[in-house]
Amino acid sequence: MHYDKIKTPLGRFFNRSIGLRKLFYWLLDLLLLRAWHVHSYLSHWRLVQGTSARILDAGSGFGQYSYYLAKKSKDYQILALDVKEDQVADCNQFFSKAGLTNVTFEVGDLVALDRENEFDLVLCVDVMEHIEEDVQVMTNYFRALKPGGMLLISTPSDQGGSDVNEDDDSSFIEEHVRDGYGLREIQKKLKTAGFILTEVHYQYGAPGKISWKLSMKWPMLMLQKSKLFFIILPFYYLLIFPFAYVLNSMDVRFYQSTGTGLIAMAWKDRTDE
Repeated sequence: MHYDKIKTPLGRFFNRSIGLRKLFYWLLDLLLLRAWHVHSYLSHWRLVQGTSARILDAGSGFGQYSYYLAKKSKDYQILALDVKEDQVADCNQFFSKAGLTNVTFEVGDLVALDRENEFDLVLCVDVMEHIEEDVQVMTNYFRALKPGGMLLISTPSDQGGSDVNEDDDSSFIEEHVRDGYGLREIQKKLKTAGFILTEVHYQYGAPGKISWKLSMKWPMLMLQKSKLFFIILPFYYLLIFPFAYVLNSMDVRFYQSTGTGLIAMAWKDRTDE
């Protein structure tokens, strides 16, 4: 399934006004289990970091995570990079209208990222599975972090993270260059990049996989069949959201021994350089 063919028109619809764009971000935070996990880890990071930080949103997409962090503290200075020029221009326009002056969006290739000792946090959500030169990018993140800074990655695992174990092994997201990472694989690559302190956990365990199908996969497949399904989506979500909410809560609160997603943290130790 070509996700961008659905994601792009949805983005255009919600970009018609500032109110719709904010509603879009709210819906993403509400429905995406990935966002639940990322927000949970960011909450812990914020308790340690405080309200002042330099942040790199590496592969910012629609800008929902930059928006989330920018709203948490006006003293978070956020640089959001993405390879898509139209996406960057669109985000800069929206954030300006929304009065969020602590975020700057720029066109940037993460493979060529050349920053040094600049950021307290590098956030990378749904990006590494698209990049062939992943160790180079992780090395760039390491260099860009200040001593003591943290890298937070959310990415599919090698246990069906791109839905390759279903639908005749056809990837749900065909744009991925890899199906997903194993725990040891991503830890090894992070250490090759320079990180000594790493922590990796599964996400999208048994409850999360069911929630993802209910709240994301099946609606996307319906929209792929016909855009007319957009009309019935609100009613669909009214029915399934209570179940998805409980499943998401279970996936975040309880340890998952396996899962189709990974969340990895790595710290640049103060003695690394």
